[in-house]
Amino acid sequence: MSRPVPNPGILEIAPYTPGKSPVPEPGRKVFKLSANETPLGPSPKAIAAYKNAADHLEDYPEGTSRVLREAISRAFGLDPDRIICGAGSDEILNLLAKTFLGHGDEAISTTHGFLVYPIATMACGAINVVAPEKDFTADVDAILARVSPRTKLVWLANPNNPTGTYIPFDEVKRLRASLPEHVLLVLDAAYSDYVSRNDYEIGIELVATTENTVMTHTFSKIHGLAALRIGWMFGPANIVDAVNRIRGPFNVSTPAMLAAVAAIEDTAHIQMSKAHTEKWRNWLTDEVTKLGFKVTPSVANFILIHFPQEKGKTAADADAFLTKRGLVLRGLPNYGLPHALRLTIGTEEANRLVVDGLRDFTAHK
Repeated sequence: MSRPVPNPGILEIAPYTPGKSPVPEPGRKVFKLSANETPLGPSPKAIAAYKNAADHLEDYPEGTSRVLREAISRAFGLDPDRIICGAGSDEILNLLAKTFLGHGDEAISTTHGFLVYPIATMACGAINVVAPEKDFTADVDAILARVSPRTKLVWLANPNNPTGTYIPFDEVKRLRASLPEHVLLVLDAAYSDYVSRNDYEIGIELVATTENTVMTHTFSKIHGLAALRIGWMFGPANIVDAVNRIRGPFNVSTPAMLAAVAAIEDTAHIQMSKAHTEKWRNWLTDEVTKLGFKVTPSVANFILIHFPQEKGKTAADADAFLTKRGLVLRGLPNYGLPHALRLTIGTEEANRLVVDGLRDFTAHK
């Protein structure tokens, strides 16, 4: 019996596996620290805007996300005509791959880069080329060494998930200047709102001054709108025009659009979220390090904790131990990091409980 056959390469793609969701048990409080969600939730103004949109659910959204593009343009000082909005930045990453990658082309990502990159690449019949990292950080020279005549696109998460590391803007500019002009550089800035480093830039300047660079961003992290799936891209006019030709006409819902407008305009809530993250990221890094674990320095809203390979002390053992206490972290074997756990910065209560749990784990026989 014959049946439809997927395109070549599709069944070779490892599906994306999100952080596990906790299963509540009677009498046990559970903290989900596996998905880099903000513990403070979205702006109350965003929630109100979302609820107000419920009166008009019979109407199609405005097809270009105009009000959201204009709100983003005000917040970042951008031309709204050079902004595209999507159902999460994931959709935009896939649209970029569809637009610029074909069978046999190559796209470069880094060893521990976001898992959507190889999925988007391989779904187009292109080849995912992996550039090794240095100290869990993207290495510009390693990326450049893997450029070939078939290279069409380079994915760079800056900061990177799940490592929390970043490369300075001078290095990003060096990468762009050294890549062939026909190669698209995609700067994924999902975690940029959490960075407070003088040598870091989100990438707007590079996008504004080149015709082969785009920057993507999301409302899922600091804005706390992960359930609504909203992302955006700033790019050159030629790239925006090309991507818009295959973008679905109503790809951002009206409630999501209006909630995102309210979220980006509530700068007080954004600053509160950033301050909370910085305070507890520093505290967790110090406290977990004191317990004898290596922590990769992070500029995002999570930290990467490394565990020994000794039986009973592994990352998997720690994950199981903490999960029994209602503390759900992210195991990372699918990211090539089987000996590490990613811990999202949570509430003060959750953060302190994780440190207590790790302390007990180290003493556990």
